[in-house]
Amino acid sequence: MKLTVAIAQAAPVVLNRAATIDKACGLIAEAGRRGARLIAFPETWVPCYPLWCDAGTFGKWDHGPSKKLHARLVRESVEIPSADTEKLCAAARQAKTAVVIGINERDTRSGSLYNTLLFLSAAGELAGRHRKLVPTFGERLVWGYGDAAGLQSYSFDGAKVGGLVCWEHWMPLARHVLHASAEQVHVAAWPHLREPYLIASRHYAFEGRAFVLAAASVLRKSDFPADFELASDFADAPEQLLVGGSCVIAPDASYVVEPVYEKEILLTAELDLDRVSEEKLSLDVAGHYARPDLFDLRVRREPLLPFRPAEEPRE
Repeated sequence: MKLTVAIAQAAPVVLNRAATIDKACGLIAEAGRRGARLIAFPETWVPCYPLWCDAGTFGKWDHGPSKKLHARLVRESVEIPSADTEKLCAAARQAKTAVVIGINERDTRSGSLYNTLLFLSAAGELAGRHRKLVPTFGERLVWGYGDAAGLQSYSFDGAKVGGLVCWEHWMPLARHVLHASAEQVHVAAWPHLREPYLIASRHYAFEGRAFVLAAASVLRKSDFPADFELASDFADAPEQLLVGGSCVIAPDASYVVEPVYEKEILLTAELDLDRVSEEKLSLDVAGHYARPDLFDLRVRREPLLPFRPAEEPRE
């Protein structure tokens, strides 16, 4: 079976949800015109990856500009479901292209933020979401802890598609859950792809015997809005803040499309999904290379809620 895929290596319209979603819809449409049946976007692309969380003053206690910036990010984040997700679903349906896109998700109950991968089918249906299990280092000031409710693969155009976010690729148990879900195409969402992140993405492909779409952003200082609250933290930073590096990796860890840096581009590739079965002849970590008689992995699928409403009284 052949599957044409795309990766959107692009800069978001920073801290502008509506404009970033419009840009995403344009990229989805272009992917569809090129024959792609699946398009992947980088980590928290809507409305941007909050790289300021590790940059300087954001972690200061009671720092006014940081609080204003966080409130701004909350306002510009995406609720599920909402008119924003409906717009993305409509774009997927019109392009006949499944979509995996990273968003800052605003929880409809608590208002808290999560680092979320959103999975949309080519029919324009909201197939599922996965919230990053553990925000990394300074990210813990921004996002809550995710759960395993959406840690699974989804059937898109006959292909099993899953995804993880950034440093989740160094979480062996999370990887194994997806390997055991018969995943064939894996979206590895990153802010950008430094060398260790490329190593993790290639290792995932080899271990899981899956194609990996490693999706990364490009971002320049000039992409920040003129009124960006923490501009002084980036005064001495290079103009190119996120360098991209998006690539497509085969199940033997070789490159189908090598990393591309420092430019906006819509990468496309045709995948031969039979390669997945071919490479599992020698290694199938959830099949003939597994030892379920020795190891028992259990997954809690219940969503983690801030509270559970009391049951309605029975009549």
